[in-house]
Amino acid sequence: MAFLSSFDISASALSAQRLRMDIAAENIANIDTTRTEEGGAYRRKDVVFESYGSGSFQEAMRNAAQGKGIPSRNVGVRVAEVVEDDREMKMVYNPGHPDANEDGFVEMPNVDLLKETIDSMSATRSYDANVTALNALKMMAQKALDIGK
Repeated sequence: MAFLSSFDISASALSAQRLRMDIAAENIANIDTTRTEEGGAYRRKDVVFESYGSGSFQEAMRNAAQGKGIPSRNVGVRVAEVVEDDREMKMVYNPGHPDANEDGFVEMPNVDLLKETIDSMSATRSYDANVTALNALKMMAQKALDIGK
């Protein structure tokens, strides 16, 4: 049923955006981490999303025009992978730091606080939009039940 798949779509988006927010928080928490279990400074992580269970937008429009509607199979978004950012690490001159090299430079994480803040804000806005969509679906279902009274 297409109506119920709308709940699945929003629910999958809520989960994906929550993980995106968790990764941004992890990046911010490790903004000064110069030692990791793998060795070296912390490397920024990023989330890659992918859609699943549906064809292209053109296919969806074609189906709608032909009256076929939305497929009843599971559709939504999921996290394809969490990748490490391959940008260069920041080198900061701090000869008193325990992790400083022989020239006095410390390899710092490639985390940019401004970018993480923007990612957090974007994830929050996307999460809020999906909550709004879920509330609209809930209201539509309630109105449909009221019609039957």
